[in-house]
Amino acid sequence: MDKYLIVGLGNPGAEYAQTRHNTGYMVLDAFAKASNIVFDDKRYGYVAEMSLKGRKLFLLKPTTYMNLSGNAVRYWLNKENIDESRLLVIVDDLALPVGTLRLKANGSAGSHNGLGHIQQLIGQQYARLRVGIGSDFARGAQIDFVLGEFTPEEKTLIDEAIATAQDIIRSFVLAGVNITMNQFNKRRIAATKETGKTGDSGISGESGGSGISTKKP
Repeated sequence: MDKYLIVGLGNPGAEYAQTRHNTGYMVLDAFAKASNIVFDDKRYGYVAEMSLKGRKLFLLKPTTYMNLSGNAVRYWLNKENIDESRLLVIVDDLALPVGTLRLKANGSAGSHNGLGHIQQLIGQQYARLRVGIGSDFARGAQIDFVLGEFTPEEKTLIDEAIATAQDIIRSFVLAGVNITMNQFNKRRIAATKETGKTGDSGISGESGGSGISTKKP
């Protein structure tokens, strides 16, 4: 049976549960709930297992804290003998508007500490799904922003993105990353040249940035 590792990045603990930096956790929580499975507290993370049309999925929420996410990813890849081509990491992204999704087959970690540590340990050749959390914060307030909770308006967009992200996970497993990118990344956000603002939430094939850098978890 083919095995896949689906990772949602975040920080453990109630104080982080609904924060922007835990968007990866939120996606996996919703996916597990829809699949009627629960997470168990195992080495380096909360883990849930399920089958999807003959494929075995391991859902992982690392408990290493964001900056050491690579420890959990590397451990579970090795433990279950999963090839990196069957790894999908879901992560929050400051560079994308709230609720925007961007799937890539590989690439650099940018300034995101979680992706950065994963890259240190296993390289860049794995798929990642970035979920936009926006960047509506004052100069010097980035840490408080990413460790803060979504506003009610933002939460509506994030909930829609989480629903779509579940479809992306299923497509990644069943159809592969290239077909999934072609299917979902073409749903670009309509941007107005005058303001640079987006017209709606959705999937974006373009992004000018790469993520989050904080000194906190």
